[in-house]
Amino acid sequence: METTAREVITEDYRRQQQELHKNPNYGVASLMFAPVIAKAIRQLGVTSVSDYGAGKQNLLRGLTEQGIQIDYRPYDPAFPEYGPARSADMVCCIDVLEHIEPDCLDAVLDELRDLTARYGVFTVHTGPAKKVLSDGRNAHLIQKPSSWWLPKLCERFEVEGLHKVPNGFLVVVAPRKPS
Repeated sequence: METTAREVITEDYRRQQQELHKNPNYGVASLMFAPVIAKAIRQLGVTSVSDYGAGKQNLLRGLTEQGIQIDYRPYDPAFPEYGPARSADMVCCIDVLEHIEPDCLDAVLDELRDLTARYGVFTVHTGPAKKVLSDGRNAHLIQKPSSWWLPKLCERFEVEGLHKVPNGFLVVVAPRKPS
């Protein structure tokens, strides 16, 4: 299925993601990153978080376990009941970008840019996933190193920090300042 310029996911892939999310072990990476995000929330005075690719809202669970009470705004096309993506002080996109259909990546990155009011915290797994899609493809549709991702992010954001994490990287970004 061909995508339009602003399409962030195709209908076929949305269905495949809904199927994968039935697995209780799919979409749990945000629990591992919750302590780091909680620390950033405290340090930066963030009052709202948009969880882009929220899945089963494990980030909210992890933040709650860290003692964080925040205006939490989940978005995930596999969970239409969450509604559309919403802007927030901090946009978190935890182990999502590698799952994006390559033809939709620019639209997703543009949407993340448009949603990010103050900061973004994105993690990217750079290798293959353990899970496969119903059509046999690896669940990580984009398996590229940070050097491939950084120019795409720098087109849209100021990179405030880049940190190596197991199997990938974490990047903290801010909106680009007008020239």
